[in-house]
Amino acid sequence: MADLQAKPDPAPAPVDSKPLDPPLAEAPPPHDASDPKLALPPPQSQALALVQKAPEPVKKQDEPAKKQGGSIDRDIALADVEKEKRLSYIKAWEESEKTKVENKAQKKLSAVVAWENSKKAAIEAKLKKIEEELERKKAEYVEKMKNQIASVHKEAEEKRAMVEAKRGEEVLKAEELAAKYRATGTTPKKLLGCF
Repeated sequence: MADLQAKPDPAPAPVDSKPLDPPLAEAPPPHDASDPKLALPPPQSQALALVQKAPEPVKKQDEPAKKQGGSIDRDIALADVEKEKRLSYIKAWEESEKTKVENKAQKKLSAVVAWENSKKAAIEAKLKKIEEELERKKAEYVEKMKNQIASVHKEAEEKRAMVEAKRGEEVLKAEELAAKYRATGTTPKKLLGCF
């Protein structure tokens, strides 16, 4: 037993004062263009892009620099999300404004059409009133002209009757004178009145 105590303990292996480097994270696999989840939309698209994050290595408390780098990445991602949110809000606002403008223009166009229709109706009513007035005046003038024609016809009939009566009287007078000349056997002093 004394042997055992006399033997010094074997010296422990030297400890390196430098901490061990953490294991390196594997690089993410290259993007496959055929994978639709990893395909990025065109830059004009307003859709949100899905990005797969590589699994983060286990962090130790003695690595404050790595924590700060993750915080920066997170801030960048949050800024991108905020930017996309702002852009989608702007696009929604733009669509809303365009819709308002279209509705306002449509309302004004409807008002113009209504105004035009009311003015046309008023003008057509005025025209109809004028036409009715003209028809009434035309009927009055037609009646007046018919009365004048009837009056002229009546006067003409009276004049014809007077001419016929005078002619009849003169014929009778001529027959009486002829009978007188025959009875007396004398000849008239004037043969014809027009010579």
